[in-house]
Amino acid sequence: MRISARNQLRGTVVSIEQGVVNGIVQIEVAPGLVISSSITNEAIRDLGLTVGGKAVAVIKSSSVMVGVQD
Repeated sequence: MRISARNQLRGTVVSIEQGVVNGIVQIEVAPGLVISSSITNEAIRDLGLTVGGKAVAVIKSSSVMVGVQD
């Protein structure tokens, strides 16, 4: 697979929590560094995602917001 997004972080799926329509998939891309993504349950099934399996977090964004607690 070739895609235009350059921010591709390979890792291991450490958690999958499915909801009614969407699920949260967490991928550990470095020791202690976990990226979370909300994707459809259908995508989780179609991609064959399982805890302990390999996956790639692909990040394509025109902006990143940063905030702090008051």
